[in-house]
Amino acid sequence: MTYLLICLPFLAVAACVAVLATVRMPRAARRTRLLALGIAFVLIAALTAVFDSVMIAAGLFGYADGTRLGPTVWLAPVEDFAYPLAAVLLVPAVFSLALRRGAPVEGGAR
Repeated sequence: MTYLLICLPFLAVAACVAVLATVRMPRAARRTRLLALGIAFVLIAALTAVFDSVMIAAGLFGYADGTRLGPTVWLAPVEDFAYPLAAVLLVPAVFSLALRRGAPVEGGAR
């Protein structure tokens, strides 16, 4: 089994929830959301590339042969960017769907 096959279900769920949340948004807000998601992914991907590369170089973890696609960003395999992408898609989508249902924004119960 490759790391890509492990990542695909997470990406699929995140993409479905993100599409659902985006479709339910007013048309005018969709472009802003997509721009914000793009900026957030670029920032988180840069952090992932740096910190994964440092941890791999330090020998904290590695990857078995034949389990990666092959391409890397510095030392980080491209599959490592699937989880940050899923988080960037899923977190704001769940938040906006929860707000639509009337869930309170404040943390903690009173």
